[in-house]
Amino acid sequence: MDKRYRADIFRKRLEEAMLRKGVTKSALSRETKVDRSTIGQLLKDDHPRLPNAQLAADVADALGVSTDWLLGLTNRPETPGDIVAAALFLSPAERTSADEQLLEWHREAAGYKVRHVPATLPDILKTKSMLEWEYDSVQERRLPEAYNAMRDQLEWLSSGVSDYEIALPIHEIESCAAGTAYYKGVDESIRREQLNFIADQCDQMFPRLRIFLFDAHRVFSSPVTVFGPNLAVVYIGQCYLAFREIERVKSLSSHFDWLVREATVDARNVPIYIRSLMKQ
Repeated sequence: MDKRYRADIFRKRLEEAMLRKGVTKSALSRETKVDRSTIGQLLKDDHPRLPNAQLAADVADALGVSTDWLLGLTNRPETPGDIVAAALFLSPAERTSADEQLLEWHREAAGYKVRHVPATLPDILKTKSMLEWEYDSVQERRLPEAYNAMRDQLEWLSSGVSDYEIALPIHEIESCAAGTAYYKGVDESIRREQLNFIADQCDQMFPRLRIFLFDAHRVFSSPVTVFGPNLAVVYIGQCYLAFREIERVKSLSSHFDWLVREATVDARNVPIYIRSLMKQ
């Protein structure tokens, strides 16, 4: 970049940062320990000039912006630490699907496609009986909130505000049908009702709701949800790992695309497959 052009960018961004922060030339000169005339020269538009490295760093620190932004090397004014904090953060995760943070992310994604890999069967498609069985072992039972949240999310999905794609390991459906692994001890009537409900919702809401079954022996995924183009969340137990940096969100969207391509049961055939398991 030409030196004069960079100096002009520096001057404009310095003015912008001072205005946003409400800092005068005198205040900035005191913060950076230079003469007021030095700050004045940096702000002159007829003879733009660049500061030395020390002054550039001091000015950036005083105004809470990055030196790279002042010099036109990036379009993000935040400091590197603030950029990382905004792009990647941890959020506490409650056991219940009524988690307010989770509901807020769904509202934020209105109008965008939501893509979800659940930890068990998808909460949005769980019956009240299945939720009762799950929450029976939770010390602080929040079944009413969880059931109401699930019902609200299902109504939200039925309204057509957003499309919902779910990639689910096929062993979750098979274990539920057989009453093994996670679903060991669940009464057969509860499991049958649950699988019937999923199959019926897939029939009624296709293509708004699409479930793809993949073989976890061949492909793997942690629980993850992509809320449109601007947010992706990985569930790691007691907290969510949330990404807002566009490239990371794209990477997790590509991961979901891979799960769909590798699916052993396509969305159109999921209801048929579930009902065939129940017959067996």
